[in-house]
Amino acid sequence: MAKLSAILVGLVVAFITAATAFAAQATDTSNLVTVGSPPSPFPQNKQNEPALAVDASQPNVLVSGSNDEIDLAPCNGTHCPFTPGIGVSGVYFSFDSGKTWIQPTYTGWTGRDFAPDTACTTHLGQIGTLPGYFESGLVSDGDPALAFGPRRGTDGKFSWGNGSRLYYANLTSNFSSLRSEEAFSGFEAIAVSRTDRVIDAAASDQSAWMPPVLVSKQSSTTFSDKEQIWADNAATSPFFGNVYLCWADFRSASAVAAPAPMQVAVSRDGGDTWTQQQVTPAANNTQRSPMDGCTVRTDSHGTAYVFGIGSFNSTSFEYVSISTDGGASWSKQQPVAGPVTQPGVFDSILGRPTIDGIAGARSDLAIAPSVDIANGAPTGTGATNRIVMTYVSGKIDQQHVYFTESTDKGATWSPPRFIETKGDFGYYTAPAISPDGSNVYVVYNAFTTPYQKDTSSPRLLVGVVLHASSSTNPTTATGAFSELNRGAAGDARGSSQNNLKGEFLGDYVYAVATNSYGAAVWNDTRTAADCQAMDDYRLALRTGDTTVPRPAVLTDCPANFGNSDIYAFTSAR
Repeated sequence: MAKLSAILVGLVVAFITAATAFAAQATDTSNLVTVGSPPSPFPQNKQNEPALAVDASQPNVLVSGSNDEIDLAPCNGTHCPFTPGIGVSGVYFSFDSGKTWIQPTYTGWTGRDFAPDTACTTHLGQIGTLPGYFESGLVSDGDPALAFGPRRGTDGKFSWGNGSRLYYANLTSNFSSLRSEEAFSGFEAIAVSRTDRVIDAAASDQSAWMPPVLVSKQSSTTFSDKEQIWADNAATSPFFGNVYLCWADFRSASAVAAPAPMQVAVSRDGGDTWTQQQVTPAANNTQRSPMDGCTVRTDSHGTAYVFGIGSFNSTSFEYVSISTDGGASWSKQQPVAGPVTQPGVFDSILGRPTIDGIAGARSDLAIAPSVDIANGAPTGTGATNRIVMTYVSGKIDQQHVYFTESTDKGATWSPPRFIETKGDFGYYTAPAISPDGSNVYVVYNAFTTPYQKDTSSPRLLVGVVLHASSSTNPTTATGAFSELNRGAAGDARGSSQNNLKGEFLGDYVYAVATNSYGAAVWNDTRTAADCQAMDDYRLALRTGDTTVPRPAVLTDCPANFGNSDIYAFTSAR
């Protein structure tokens, strides 16, 4: 417990010494990522949970993903469910460092071409999401995670000279509900799509994608969730080319406190085959819980780190498990920062904490750590291997975006300090550090209005990108953060779950960095319209007023209700 005590002392010091001077707010020069998705109708206009990857060998190439409902059928009366069999894993390409974006169109199972409020017979047709799932008896279910790595040559060795491979991990379910036609057992699995031809993939060439590979080992009760992926992309690593995939293995879709160990799968052949290993205990109860909301990264020496949020004696901490042998074995999870406090107020109708008000945006994974490492990719030379971490923690209307770092391979960490601009109530966050360790970027979503106990007042959401200079000297801390970009504010009441009972913004934001620039993506509601009928309905659910009807979205609400988007910013550095 000595390490826990040290962490507690460090947090107290951080509260005392945290910087109180905040930079002036920046202007907005962000751009739309989800360029192919329409402003209406709902839910085709709904995108959230963005991911982002940069090709270290071609740093002008970025690929983003999101939960994108572009292919779902429009609402029918008061019902807006997910259309069975239709995927929601969106993909977007940029070849100018994130200044402009392309959303390709492929062929798959779709309902996008049906008129609102009509019966929908799904069929093969145009899709704006990952291809190849219907053909494999699967459905792409979002929670995107992306990474670029080197390709493997005919000699079995990985090299950037062979080209780059994009890995896109996401949740997947069975296309058919018939057990005899199941592609796997259980409720949700983890699958990985790959392409070596991003230019062709961006040009809507479906053949550029390999068929998805099922990674998670499944039982009839397994719900695999919250995955992240990373490719060892520093050529100095003895495990260069390894791909690591982490996720939470929920072993029951309904039971309270069901076992939920953290799993890590490793591929050493470019994603063709995977070896899965449990890295935390399965215990999940009021006293102890395993890591969840994971992030995985590697340094220039090939050391792999899996981070997550977990609890001990009912107190939550950021944890890490480390592998020095290419993922063959992993250390016991160790706390690195905390305690952390779940931001939000529990909403009994949604069954989870919300952060901006009743019927608001869920904040379950706000406390989960996001991490990056200055590993010198693509060559690995000159790496500082500084590890940077951000997360959100604090009681409602007092939550902060915290930053901490390690310069000794995760053995010790700086006292967490809050870095958000004054007046922002942090929501989700992610850092990125340039491969040479000289610049740190942080993106976060935040609300600029406090928690609302009614549904009649706006709830203003922004996306913010920060920058700080870092150092190759391990004894020198990363400097003060200042704003690079502040996105246009939008009313989060204009976002929605498909069941209409509350808002929905997902669980993630993302950032990447090269030696010449940083880029970030976030959830954005600037073009989403509030709906009075929806506000009244959501409030009535909480008060028990049964006289307020469930709205018919397409007739009772503005056309762009539900229109959440993904926006991106690229720095000039």
